[in-house]
Amino acid sequence: MRSWTPQQIAEAAGARLAAPAPHADGPSRVTIDSREVGPGDLFVGLPGATHDGGRFAAQALAAGAWGVLVAPRHGEDARCASPGVLLAHEDPLTALQQLARAWRRALGAKTIAITGSTGKTSTKDILAALLQPHRATFVSRGNFNTEIGLPLELLAAPAGTEALVLEMGMRGAGQIAELARIAEPDVGVIVNIGPAHLELLGSIEAIAAAKAELIADLHADATAVIPANEPLLEPHRRDDIATVTFGPGGDVTLARQDAEGNVEIDAQGERVALRLDFHQQHLRGNLLAAVAAARAIGVTPGGELTVAFSGRRGERTRLPNGVTVIDDCYNANPMSMRAALDDLAATAGEGRRVAVLGDMLELGPDELRFHAEIGAHAAAQGVDLLVAVGERSRATAETFGAAGEAQLVADAAQAAALVPKLVRAGDTVLVKASRGVGLERVAEALLDEAG
Repeated sequence: MRSWTPQQIAEAAGARLAAPAPHADGPSRVTIDSREVGPGDLFVGLPGATHDGGRFAAQALAAGAWGVLVAPRHGEDARCASPGVLLAHEDPLTALQQLARAWRRALGAKTIAITGSTGKTSTKDILAALLQPHRATFVSRGNFNTEIGLPLELLAAPAGTEALVLEMGMRGAGQIAELARIAEPDVGVIVNIGPAHLELLGSIEAIAAAKAELIADLHADATAVIPANEPLLEPHRRDDIATVTFGPGGDVTLARQDAEGNVEIDAQGERVALRLDFHQQHLRGNLLAAVAAARAIGVTPGGELTVAFSGRRGERTRLPNGVTVIDDCYNANPMSMRAALDDLAATAGEGRRVAVLGDMLELGPDELRFHAEIGAHAAAQGVDLLVAVGERSRATAETFGAAGEAQLVADAAQAAALVPKLVRAGDTVLVKASRGVGLERVAEALLDEAG
């Protein structure tokens, strides 16, 4: 936004320029963390549950900030600080979102928004790899997929960006709609619908409706990319936009694959040939969604595909002691847990299949049933050693039964102390749970043990 004047920034944010601007140009970066403010930054002071960021406006200006965007009372407090642009708005978060939408419109980039119960980050990573050889592409980071994180990512996209790939998270009804109104996507991708956030939304139908807010808020020339044969999304389809389905029986399907990573995709009658650097079968479905999204903005990919997957999402590490660790600690729900166990069964070497599985959170009143089903699935997939972590996972250990050895521990700390003592050379170890369980401690303990 360097090319924008302070007055343009104020107008885009719907804010009042509360003091004469000492600069003629715009900020180089937008941040909400006063500790990270540096010269050229616009600091947005957001009110929080325990602290009001606006109180740090003067501190931000003293650190060399281009300016601050805060509630009017904090702007008055900052007047005596170092020179800088003072932007006042009664609701700084709304102003941040409006500024982000204005910048997205100014960029004119084709914008793809991705949501889903599981796999949205992996799909985003694959789509980025498909687009980057063909378009100047900006991809949102990690979990910057909320009403605060998403506008910050939009504002971080540089001038000249041709394709924006954004992840949209959902914790309740109305949140995807809010994000879609900020990003105004040209393509909306729903990777899947599954029992994540049941505790918050109450039913799988309510989850589908919340995800489908992305479809409802697409503009008339947009494209929806959805799983084929997903009855939960049928009530939410629109006749006035293009809809592309992926997966068996859909518009974009996997026509051929081999063990070396060569795949051929039938994309609405056009053949797409790729050589992949990943082999997990569940990622092939995410690949189909990404190919459909790429083609929706005019990119037909082909050739070698190298994907930089985000951290702790199926990362494989071969340790010096011969143990392979699959670090999938970032999050978990019944869909992703089953997929991870399937991948463990398909890729484990000659050693044992070891699964360190922790609690899956926010599953509502049926949570014990979901955990029990995962235990049965682990047994069916030939897991030799199961370490269940957390009280909910007691049901996982119980249904695993006599399929192999099972251990139950209370938390991640106990698991981190136990698991390195149990594994041996040649084992493949899957580590997976909801983020709140903190099972990365187990993966880190295995790495430390191997030296």
